[in-house]
Order: sequence, then C-alpha cells, then structure tokens
Amino acid sequence: MKGALLLVLALLPGFASAAAGLPALTVTPAAGGGETWTLSLQVLALMTAITFLPAILLMMTSFTRIVIVLGILRQAIGAGQSPPNQVIVGLSLFLTFFVMAPVFERINVEALQPYMAGSLEMGAALERAGGPLKQFMLAQTRESDIATFVKIAGGEGYATPADVPFSVLVPSFVTSELKTAFTIGFLIFIPFVIIDLVVASVLMSMGMMMLSPVLISLPFKLMLFVLVDGWSLVMGTLAGSFFR
Repeated sequence: MKGALLLVLALLPGFASAAAGLPALTVTPAAGGGETWTLSLQVLALMTAITFLPAILLMMTSFTRIVIVLGILRQAIGAGQSPPNQVIVGLSLFLTFFVMAPVFERINVEALQPYMAGSLEMGAALERAGGPLKQFMLAQTRESDIATFVKIAGGEGYATPADVPFSVLVPSFVTSELKTAFTIGFLIFIPFVIIDLVVASVLMSMGMMMLSPVLISLPFKLMLFVLVDGWSLVMGTLAGSFFR
C-alpha cells in the first residue's frame, strides 16, 4: 500500500507537466464574437456526431421513402424474400446517395472545405452545413405536417420556412415521407392486386378452388413487371419524386 502511494506521488509531476503542455479542454474567444475550441474538444464533438450518423441517414434524407416503397413492391410481387433485405437496403442506400448528391456537394463546398482550410469555426461550419439539409427537407415536407407539430409544441408559427427549427422540421419531414411512401406504394400495389383478382376469379370459374391463386399469379406478375421494365420505372419514379 505504501509502495503504491509513493508511486502515485512520483508520477504526479509528470501528469502536471503533461496537463500544462496539452490544453485538452480550452475554449478561447475568437474574432467576431465566436469561440475557438481545442483539438481535443473538436475530436470529441466529431466522435459524438458520428454516433448520430445512422439516425441522420434514416430520418433526414431520402432513405425512408425509398426503402419503404421497395419493401411494399416486394410484398406486392409476392416473391417471398426476393430480393432479400440486404439487396433492398443496399439499393436504397446507393439511390439515397444519388438523390442527396447535390445536398452533400453544397455542404462540402459551403461548410466542410472552409472548415478544413481553417477559415471557418466549427460552430459556423455546422450552421452552414444545416442550411442545404434544411432546404431539402423543407421542399419535401407538407405545410400541414409542420403546422401539426408547431401546434403540439405550443408555438404560433414562423415568419419564413427558414425559421423552422430542426426540432420541428425533422418529425414533420419524417411524417411527410411516410405519407408519400405509402401513397407511392398504394399505386404500385394496384396492378398486382388486379392480377391476383383475375387469376382467382378464373380458377374459381374453372372449379379449381384447391389450387392456390398465388402459385398461378406469381409468374404473371413477374412477367408483367419485367415486360414494363418495372425496376427502371420504380427507380426513376422514386428519384424523380425528390426533384419537383
């Protein structure tokens, strides 16, 4: 016990000198009323932000609408697990990167590059990065959904769309995306339901009630989907729905 105490006392000067040489938690005032964070604080903030990346990707981009529509399409075709979940998620991710490419480019030019060059503080860079993302979300969000969450929050509305905070915009955007995704999914589902009804009616009229209509209608649905170039139509419609 006494030896451990002596070891701690011997190491204290080293810790003190290390703390004096490395200002880990320091915030200094900057020109224009801003603040300059030390590298340690910047790395800590960056690592904290990385943990929110999955939530940002799911809730603040086009991913939600795309993955829901593709899931409904697979269910409408009735081909079981074809395409599998990995393919649907991967396709949704790459289509999301395609749709969000202009937004990411603006964030890179307006916020990331100036911050990497040292001409912009972290706080200002984050504020600039939120601008293009907010514009994208506002373009896809219904005013009725924003009004609903403003009413829930007890607010009285905002003068301009740019004044809507992310705390109100994000749930409004997700609600609008769910509505749009299910609307597109409904329109995709109708042709396949018609094929199922026609096949079931023909089988009943022929007295083949013991034969599963799904077994007969699946080849027709696959053939129809391939003949009309269904994947290209669905991908093009999904991507085009964000560029209105």
